[in-house]
Amino acid sequence: MTASSTRRTTAAPNRLVAVGAIAVAGALLLTGCGDQTKDKDKGSSSASTSTAPLADKLPQSIRDKGVIKVGSDIAYAPVEFKDSSGNTVGIDPDLAAAMGKQLGVKFDFENGTFDTLITGLRSKRYDIAMSAMTDTKDRQEGIDSDTGKKVGEGVDFVDYFTAGVSIYTKKGDDQGIKTWSDLCGKKIAVQRGTVSEDLAKSEAKKCPSGKKLAIESFDNDQQAQTRVRAGGADAGSSDFPVTAYAVKTSGGGKDFQIVGEQVEAAPYGIAVAKDNTQLRDALKAALDAIIKNGEYDKIIQKWGVGDGAVKAAVINGGK
Repeated sequence: MTASSTRRTTAAPNRLVAVGAIAVAGALLLTGCGDQTKDKDKGSSSASTSTAPLADKLPQSIRDKGVIKVGSDIAYAPVEFKDSSGNTVGIDPDLAAAMGKQLGVKFDFENGTFDTLITGLRSKRYDIAMSAMTDTKDRQEGIDSDTGKKVGEGVDFVDYFTAGVSIYTKKGDDQGIKTWSDLCGKKIAVQRGTVSEDLAKSEAKKCPSGKKLAIESFDNDQQAQTRVRAGGADAGSSDFPVTAYAVKTSGGGKDFQIVGEQVEAAPYGIAVAKDNTQLRDALKAALDAIIKNGEYDKIIQKWGVGDGAVKAAVINGGK
C-alpha cells in the first residue's frame, strides 16, 4: 500500500458483519445534492462569508479567494461521482456543501486519478483531498507501506466517516468465494492504489503453489466493475458503500452480489498539508458544527450509509 494512494488501511482484518449491504443505495439515484449550489463542471458548493459563523477560522488566503480546491477521484459512487447531468454528486460533495455554509466558502471538486491526489496536495494544486481516502499512520508520516521508505512529508487528516472493504462477484456466480483466501486460483479486478489491491497482493503471497491469485488493476473502480461484469475477472473489490451501491444499481441490480463480510473498517479523512494547520482546524470545526446541527446525519442517512457515521470529527485518528 502506498502512502499516497490507498483508500483503506491494510492492518490485519477486523471482520464486520455487512449489515444492510443492499440498503446503502435506497433512493440514491433519485437524490440530488442537498441544499448546495453546484457548478456543473467542478461540483462547487457555495456560501457567503458575510453570514458564515466559522469564516474567521479559515486562513486569510482562502477567505480572500472564497474557494477551497478539492482533489477527488470523481468516479466512486456513492461517495463522489457524476450524475446524468454531469454534476458532481455524492456523500463527499454534500458534506462539503454543508461545511461550506459554516465556513463561508465554496468547495470546488477537481477530478484526478486517485493515486495522484496526495501529490497534487503537496504541489498545492489542491487545498485538500476529499475522496474516500483512508486516514493511515503511513500516510500521515509520508511512508510507503510497501517499502517502508519515506516518500513525502505526509499529511494530516480530518476524519469524517468509517467504512470497510467488500468483495463482489457476478450475481448468481460466486464461484465459491466467501473470503479473501477463497480467491486463490481466481482473478480479481481492483482499482490501482487502493486497499483492495493491497489486500489482493497480500493474499496472493499466501496462496499455495498452483493456485495463483491473478490481480488486474485499473485506474478507477468503474473500469474494474466493467471487467467483472464482462466476465474477465472472477471477482472485484472496493469500499463497502461503493460495492453495495454497485450491487443495487448496476444493471438494475442484476449484475453483482456481495460475497462474505466487509473487512478493514477504518476512517475516511480529509487530507490537508502538514503546514496548513489553520485550514485543518477550520475543517474540523465545520465538521463538528454540521454534526451538532444535524446536517451531517441528514446527509449520511440520505445516502443510506448510516452505519459509517461518526459522532465527532477527529484529527489523525487512523492507525
